[in-house]
Amino acid sequence: MEEMEDTSEKLQEIREEIEENERKEAWMFKVALTTAIISVLAAITGLFAGHHANEAVIEQIKASDRWAQYQAKAIKLDVEHSTSVILEATGKPVDPELAKHTAKLEEDKVEIKKVADEEEHASQNHLAIHAILARAVTIFQVGIAISAIAIVTRKKWLWYGSMALAGAAVYFMVSGFLAG
Repeated sequence: MEEMEDTSEKLQEIREEIEENERKEAWMFKVALTTAIISVLAAITGLFAGHHANEAVIEQIKASDRWAQYQAKAIKLDVEHSTSVILEATGKPVDPELAKHTAKLEEDKVEIKKVADEEEHASQNHLAIHAILARAVTIFQVGIAISAIAIVTRKKWLWYGSMALAGAAVYFMVSGFLAG
């Protein structure tokens, strides 16, 4: 009779051990799944952060080109103004076309400056969005690392911490997407 009780207790212990292992495996599956989701979000956010960094550089190059164009117009305007002054000083008539061309150069300068300022503003906007998204990527990566530590150490509080970081990163990700 005692042998039966002993077997029954051992079976109960084995069942409890199996249930405990199943709970651990279920928890590890949840951690792995959330870590994979965080990784995907980090990759998507990183892609958009890179896009905005590239766009910022492109817009700044365009603005630099516009400022070079602006400088060229300013130099032409100075040359034409000097030509008019020299012609007047020598008593020669100033060509009316020269005055029209000078006025056109002045208008062009104003328009070029406006476009260059817009392109610089667009570049700064892209850089600001890039900074927000880069912050999100960094927080996602820290969350992924902490999630990995949670699996190794089997500490649920670390996993919860990684989820909290992922939540903060999602906030920055959405902020960046809305700003764009």
